[in-house]
Amino acid sequence: MDRLLFLSIIVFTLSFSSEVESTTFKIVNKCRRTIWPGILTGADRPILYPTGFVLKSGKSKTLTVPDSWSGRIWARTHCSNDPSTGKFTCGTADCGSGKLQCAGSGAIPPATLAEFTLNGDQGLDFYDVSLVDGYNLPMLIVTRGGTRGGCSSTGCLVDLNGACPRELTVARGNGSRSESVACKSACEAFGDPMYCCSEAFNTPDTCHPSVYSEFFKHACPRAYSYAYDDTTSTFTCASADYVIIFCPLPYTSMKMLGARTDEAKLPLVNKTMMYIGRHHTSLSSRG
Repeated sequence: MDRLLFLSIIVFTLSFSSEVESTTFKIVNKCRRTIWPGILTGADRPILYPTGFVLKSGKSKTLTVPDSWSGRIWARTHCSNDPSTGKFTCGTADCGSGKLQCAGSGAIPPATLAEFTLNGDQGLDFYDVSLVDGYNLPMLIVTRGGTRGGCSSTGCLVDLNGACPRELTVARGNGSRSESVACKSACEAFGDPMYCCSEAFNTPDTCHPSVYSEFFKHACPRAYSYAYDDTTSTFTCASADYVIIFCPLPYTSMKMLGARTDEAKLPLVNKTMMYIGRHHTSLSSRG
C-alpha cells in the first residue's frame, strides 16, 4: 500500500512538472488591421495546432506548444474568400492551402518569420526573427521567464514597406491607391545565386551580405538578413514562454525591453528611419 502511494505521488509530481514546464506562445495583433497567422511545423516534429487562424486588431491567442517543437510562425495579410470558388487567399505571406488552415504549407515569400526550435542542444530553445524570405510586417519576440541562456528580445520593430527599394517592393491596388504591402528579398526578386547563397555561393565563405541584405540589417540589426547571418541573429533561452507581437508599437516595445537587462538594445525607430532616409535613394538606383 505504501509503495502504491509512493508511486502515485511520483506520477502526480511528474505530471505536475510537465504541466508547469510546457511552453506557451502568446500571439498578439497590434496591427490596425486583421491578420491571419500561419504556423508550419518542422519535419518529424509534433504538429502545433491550429495551423492557421484569424486574429483581429488588438486581440491575442495563446497556444500550448508540444515538447521539442520546431517550426515557423508568420502573419498573412489582406486575406479573403473568393465568392465564386470559396478559396481562401491572402495578399502577403499566403500559405497556398486555399483555406484558413495552412495544413503543412509554409509562407509564400515575402514574409517576416518567427523561427523556433524548442528543447534543443543542452535543453535550450533557439529562436530568431528572419527577413531572409523578405518582409511583410514588423514583429517582436519577447521571452517570459527563462532559467538559462540570454533570453533576449529580438525582432524588427520598423515598418519597412514604405521604405522598401523599388525593385523589391510588392504593391497592392492601382494608381494613386496603390500601397506597398511587402518587401522582397534580393533572392526572391532577382533569383541570383549570389543573393540566394546557392550553387557556388552556398557556404559562409562564399556568400556575403549584399547591399540589399544590409538594408534589412541596418534597419533591424537583430533579425536574420541573409542565410549565414547567424552570429547576431540567433538567440537562446530555457524554460521560457514567448510573446510574439505583430506590429508592436514603439513605446510598447521599448517599455517591454526596458524591463530587461539586455546589453544590446533593439534599434530606436527614429535612428532606423534616419538610416533608411539616407540610403533609400541609392538602393533604389541599383538593379
